[in-house]
Amino acid sequence: MRYINNRAHFTIAEIQREFKISRATAIRDVNEIQAMGFPLTTELGRGGGYNVLQNQYLPAARFTTEELKAIFISFIASKNSQLPYLQNRRSITEKLIGIASQTQQDELIELNNILLFENTNPANPNLLELDDAAPPELNQLISLAVRDKHLRVTYELSLGWPQLLDVFLLHIFNSNAQWLVEVYDFDTDEFRYLPVEMLRDSAISEREMKWSEQEIVNKKRLRARESNLVVKLDATGIQRFKRMHPPGIILSLTGMFQSSGNFNVQLDVTDDEALAYYADWLLFLGRGVEFVRIPKELRVIMEERLANLNFH
Repeated sequence: MRYINNRAHFTIAEIQREFKISRATAIRDVNEIQAMGFPLTTELGRGGGYNVLQNQYLPAARFTTEELKAIFISFIASKNSQLPYLQNRRSITEKLIGIASQTQQDELIELNNILLFENTNPANPNLLELDDAAPPELNQLISLAVRDKHLRVTYELSLGWPQLLDVFLLHIFNSNAQWLVEVYDFDTDEFRYLPVEMLRDSAISEREMKWSEQEIVNKKRLRARESNLVVKLDATGIQRFKRMHPPGIILSLTGMFQSSGNFNVQLDVTDDEALAYYADWLLFLGRGVEFVRIPKELRVIMEERLANLNFH
């Protein structure tokens, strides 16, 4: 009925294609809708079909909380894409919030704070393509986080070895085709990035929080300032960063037209494998990389990489 009501004219063939039903079923359904008082007229002959006399038969659409979330998240996911009518996105988003109840409004606003999307440009096959194959735990995490970010999660890094974690959720985001959740682990006093596919049985924690949300955010800011790797990027570096980067690194764009940016990382200088990975990745970012701060252990590896590039 909504499909018909949104059109001034339609055919049985269109109904068949849209709902993947037989011609007989389509005709029977349309006849039943017409018998209910839906104002349709029949147009015979080639190119004929049905005309809708009044296009306001159905009441205004009302969305469930989950439907509103789905629409709202789709806007968040595509906000960095080169899509038409982006100037209308804000007004549409405000209208969605406007038709929601107070509780729904609070959840939508919280969603906008929690969810981050990177590299969601469907026009570029080298960048991330989102689809419906999200981890089963993702919906549960989102539903819980808009109500309370202090969660108890089961983290199973290795099959058969689950860990029960008491965490404060900061962000949920998609990076390099993987869903990750950024959390503060109360027990280890660490900020961690956990793959959502390795989480299960998420629930609101019953433990008392050791720190307030503001104190946790302040901890993160302080540790960011203490990062031993601070890097500035030019436009080329930004594009390459978007194509590939380690999970959890957030790029801050600083220049006009997104022409420059920076990021910071706290590297474990005793982890040889991580240092080697970062050396290779930083060289991939191009000549426009400027190191504001870099651990000497990482600098040595990068200098060795460059020294070994022999051309004969």
